[in-house]
Amino acid sequence: MKKFALFVFNGDPMCFIHVLLNGLDMKEKGHAPKIILEGASVKLIPELVKPDHPLNKLWAKALAQDIVEGVCKACSAKLGTLEDAKSQGLTLLDDMAGHPAMAGYEADGFQIITF
Repeated sequence: MKKFALFVFNGDPMCFIHVLLNGLDMKEKGHAPKIILEGASVKLIPELVKPDHPLNKLWAKALAQDIVEGVCKACSAKLGTLEDAKSQGLTLLDDMAGHPAMAGYEADGFQIITF
């Protein structure tokens, strides 16, 4: 089993669909993926739970399979989605000056992939 930390900085839904698809595929193949929303990707948080959003079902599946590690606390606060993240029960990641630190994942044996 390989461990992957998928750091998503891009807020474009066309990018995020690939993060979700790859994360779910990795999980299905017995790996341990973790999706970390950073930067502009946190703007997707309130949109992904809307039933008519094209990524809603994939987002729900990723949450159900426990592959969403969490959300950057500083970026979600700055971009106005902190309360949305909290209301969805997403983990707020802030171990590096308010942001999730890649070094911790690397130290835990994760291969880091950025989007």
